[in-house]
Amino acid sequence: MTTLFSKTDTFLGMYSQWDEADWIYFGIPMDFTVSFQPGSRFGPSRVREASYAIETYSLAQDRDLEAIKVHDAGEVELPFGNVTESLERIHQAAWSVISADKRFFALGGEHLVSLPLVQALVKRYPDLVIVHFDAHADLRQDYMGETLSHATVMRRICEWIKPGNLYQFGIRSGTRDEVQFAREFGHLYPHEVLDPLKHVLPELQGRPVYVTIDIDVIDPAFMPGTGTPEPGGISSREALEAVRLLKGLHVVSMDLVETMPAYDLSQRSAVLAAKLVREALLAIG
Repeated sequence: MTTLFSKTDTFLGMYSQWDEADWIYFGIPMDFTVSFQPGSRFGPSRVREASYAIETYSLAQDRDLEAIKVHDAGEVELPFGNVTESLERIHQAAWSVISADKRFFALGGEHLVSLPLVQALVKRYPDLVIVHFDAHADLRQDYMGETLSHATVMRRICEWIKPGNLYQFGIRSGTRDEVQFAREFGHLYPHEVLDPLKHVLPELQGRPVYVTIDIDVIDPAFMPGTGTPEPGGISSREALEAVRLLKGLHVVSMDLVETMPAYDLSQRSAVLAAKLVREALLAIG
């Protein structure tokens, strides 16, 4: 029968039901602590819509998203402006997935949403390794007196993981103190992503890995739709290749954050974010 109607409130290809799914995809519409431009709360819904601009099939991987059991659960319902309660609800959402022996792919929203996601995961994986793609180190002790901010998220995460379990790629912005902390606590690979990622893949094998991608790791020439654009980033092709390199790792869950399509009328930012979701799931799903 010819299809007469379509819906764009579910990410393309994610048609499995909760019970049968291996992956749960959900959005986190939060941007309460951003330091420059707000609007990433609209990222999840716009990326869903943009997913209908791409195919479920990946030519690069010769694999189709419809072959993976993914359920799009919608968006976490958050009390606007209440950071503490929002983080608790995000934690509960993540734990509902983990306790059901499933993995999640969360789409932000600002980067602070990664904190409760990691807090939930370390209860199941005490030796959790964080692979972090970003333009910014996000390792400040506080930002303008606030310890909970998208500028402090990785510093807070470091309080929950073991020293040496943080791997940061593509970083090209941070304070002197952040850079010093990054080098002492974990593994910092500034400016570049592909070569250092290839180098560390053998030591990540077999370990529980959580991947967090701040979309601004990509140069604003390719990704203008983000809240804190930082010139000098990687290309969209490099970003897509990087997520494909995750194949073979024990990725227990992941997130993609800081997409803000309202600042990109061309919608190429939302489409790129959607394609990154597809390629990542095809590589690790």
